[in-house]
Amino acid sequence: MVRSDAGALDAAKLVSAAGDAGRLAAHEAAQAAQAADAVYRSDSRRIFATLVRLLGDFDLAEEALHDGFRAALEQWPAQGVPANPRAWLVSAGRFKAIDGIRRRARFEPWDDAADSVEASADPALAWDERDPDAEALEDDRLRLIFTCCHPALAPDAQAALTLREVCGLATEQIAAAFLVPAPTIAQRIVRAKNKIREARIPYQVPPVSELPERLDVVLRVVYLVFNEGYAASSGEALTQPDLSAEAIRLGRLLVELLPEPEAIGLLALMLLHESRRAARSSAAGEMVLLEAQDRTRWNPAFIAEGSALVTRALSSRRFGPYTLQAAIAAVHAEAADAAATDWAQIAGLYDVLLRAEPSPVVALNRAVAIAMRDGPAAGLALIDALLARGELADYHLAHAARADLCRRLGRVAEARASYERALALARQAPERQFLERRLAALPATGDAS
Repeated sequence: MVRSDAGALDAAKLVSAAGDAGRLAAHEAAQAAQAADAVYRSDSRRIFATLVRLLGDFDLAEEALHDGFRAALEQWPAQGVPANPRAWLVSAGRFKAIDGIRRRARFEPWDDAADSVEASADPALAWDERDPDAEALEDDRLRLIFTCCHPALAPDAQAALTLREVCGLATEQIAAAFLVPAPTIAQRIVRAKNKIREARIPYQVPPVSELPERLDVVLRVVYLVFNEGYAASSGEALTQPDLSAEAIRLGRLLVELLPEPEAIGLLALMLLHESRRAARSSAAGEMVLLEAQDRTRWNPAFIAEGSALVTRALSSRRFGPYTLQAAIAAVHAEAADAAATDWAQIAGLYDVLLRAEPSPVVALNRAVAIAMRDGPAAGLALIDALLARGELADYHLAHAARADLCRRLGRVAEARASYERALALARQAPERQFLERRLAALPATGDAS
């Protein structure tokens, strides 16, 4: 009996130990998965950019990125999360790419991608795991931006490729930023990648002598990234803070690399807009218009830095559209409340901006400023003229602006029709909810009150 009880006790201990080990393994696997997910969300595009440098090919780098994360999910539960996950993932992805190329080389002719990867084994080109997070001036994402913005590529393809490969935006998000169909964007990206491969476009920041001519497209791309983060084109969230923060980081790098007035102006513009982020939505996630924002929640450090950069860019007398937009944002930042806004100065700046950048969206913003300065009827006439030209027919903000001016003028039926049109076009949940609230608040018949 004693032996039987002892045997049963030993068996129970073994079962308990096995259960503890299983629970521990499951806990470690869950922790590793959480760590990998966090690194993917925060650093996947940085890792991708470095893999492009090391492997010399977009598609190979994308495959290596996913192979690296797959290896992390397999190895981190047993080995623990490494001290520097980014370095680990870069090395794991690179080595798996090399192994894959060597395996394929047994059956296929040695290709350019293989030569590129083999060259990266040279100590002068290898990934330095000792200092992988150093914020060098020519950081890998900046290199990748200039590669994507090479003059051999069409301008629209440059921007689309950068947004996709550098920032990881979905094709649909990029299409919303460009106001064109998603299949068109997908075709541009494919053609651009093929062009880079066929033309052997180098992965590098260009020489200083070539930087000015390449800067315009780069600035445009960085601004599009910021816009997608500051006012997401679709989805449940009003903003994507990580994208805005990344655009500002890239803007700072550009100013350090090439302190041209427009690079300075763009950084100022992003900082001044970003200063309002905390006040742009309610605790429930509802959108709050500029006129209703609690300005005590605006970021004073960003306002001070952005305003100083505006002054610096304007003093050069070589400024352009980004600096002018930053100057408009600075005027808003200077006002203690909405009523104190200097709309005359803002309208004047929009006049200059429209001459520098004659786009329908700038014209729409100018019309809104005119409405604030001269009254809603003056702004509505300008917006109606813009819509009649057809360029903004599918732009939800044009219809929303028209609806608001009609509401203020008491033209309820027109306001309702414009709100409904804006609602049909809007794809961002907080914007849709705002438009629904405005629509519901209109009187059923008669004048607005």
